Amino acid sequence: MNLKQKKLLNYVLTAVMAAMIFVTTYFLKIPVTTPAGPTMLKVSNILILLAGILFGGVYGGLAAGIGSGLYDLLDPVYITSAPLTFVRFFIMAFVCGTISNSGKSNGTSFSKNLCGTLVGALTYWLLYISESVIKLMIEGSAFVPALAATAPKMITSGINQAVAVIGAMLLIIPLNKALKKYLPKFSQDNKENAE
Repeated sequence: MNLKQKKLLNYVLTAVMAAMIFVTTYFLKIPVTTPAGPTMLKVSNILILLAGILFGGVYGGLAAGIGSGLYDLLDPVYITSAPLTFVRFFIMAFVCGTISNSGKSNGTSFSKNLCGTLVGALTYWLLYISESVIKLMIEGSAFVPALAATAPKMITSGINQAVAVIGAMLLIIPLNKALKKYLPKFSQDNKENAE
């Protein structure tokens, strides 16, 4: 596979994964209203972590950011947060993918995948909660009341991230096998070129 074919494959896989993230966010969610604003329980975070592991930090991050940001752009409740959503989810998948694919492991090391998913999920959680607290403080709340009002988001997001880590770790083995079988050249050397 030459460089041009690899780039095209990267773009196609990124677009497909972004579409999958968008669709799962759209259809597989439970809206939750909190004092700090709306949030949701969703399974798309599993795909976001998988994007990082399977496609590396850059392409996985782009798929995560584009799919999640596109959802926000099309939902009137979240439309104003689309740019921050893109950044948060890009960072989540980028961190996960960078750790999971470090040392040319190509997302096949259980320990690196576990570390990547945990650190990626925790990074997202910290960014999301910090953003919520800062928004409330900008609106005039003191720090402690803003933190208290964000507690339901902490719980909801914590559940999302725990489910994402478990789901990604359960799905990565069969997905890596499928990639190796159907895209052997891609699975061997693509992610190291993407980083």
